[in-house]
Amino acid sequence: MRIQVKMSDSSPLPLSRPVVLVGLMGAGKSTVGRRLAAQLALPFVDSDNEIVEAAGCSIADIFEIYGEAIFRDLEQRVMLRLLSGGPQVIATGGGAFMSPPIRSAIREKAISVWLKAGLETLLDRVSRRDHRPLLKSGDKSATLSRLMDERYPVYAEADITIDSNAGPHETVVEHIIEALQQKALHA
Repeated sequence: MRIQVKMSDSSPLPLSRPVVLVGLMGAGKSTVGRRLAAQLALPFVDSDNEIVEAAGCSIADIFEIYGEAIFRDLEQRVMLRLLSGGPQVIATGGGAFMSPPIRSAIREKAISVWLKAGLETLLDRVSRRDHRPLLKSGDKSATLSRLMDERYPVYAEADITIDSNAGPHETVVEHIIEALQQKALHA
C-alpha cells in the first residue's frame, strides 16, 4: 500500500514503509513522533507502550521483576510485529536500535530517523519525569554520557539524522519531513 501525503508547498510524499524514530531517552521520539504522524496523516505507535500492553505491566516492573534481557526479548518481538504493520510512525525505546536483529529489520522494512540531542537537552528532558529504569540509580549525567558514547555510533547508521535541539518540536517535524522528501527524491 502506497500513501501519498500532500505537504504544504511541496510535492506529495510517498510513504510505503514505516518511519521509525530512534535515539536516546529524552530525544523527543514520542512527542515528535505524534506530531510527525499527524502531519503525515499516519498512525503513531510508541513501541514502549506496545511492550507494556503485551506484558501487562510497566517497563520499570519488567526490568525489576524479569530483568533487562526479558525486556529486550519483548522489545524485539514487538518491534518485528510493528515493522510489518505498513506505513506508520513508530517511536522506539532508546535501546531498540542497538539490537542487531531489530536494526536489520528496520533497515529492511522502514526508514529510520535518528533524533540526535545533546547531553544538556537530554538531561533537561529526562529530569522532568522519573520513570526511566536506566536512570533510576547513579548520576543521570554520567549515565546519559556513557549511553551517548555507546549508542551514538550505532544510531549514526540510521537513514536520516535530525538535530532534535533544532528548536520547538514543530521545527524538528518540519526537518524530518524535508529529509523524507529528499530521500524520496533520491530513491
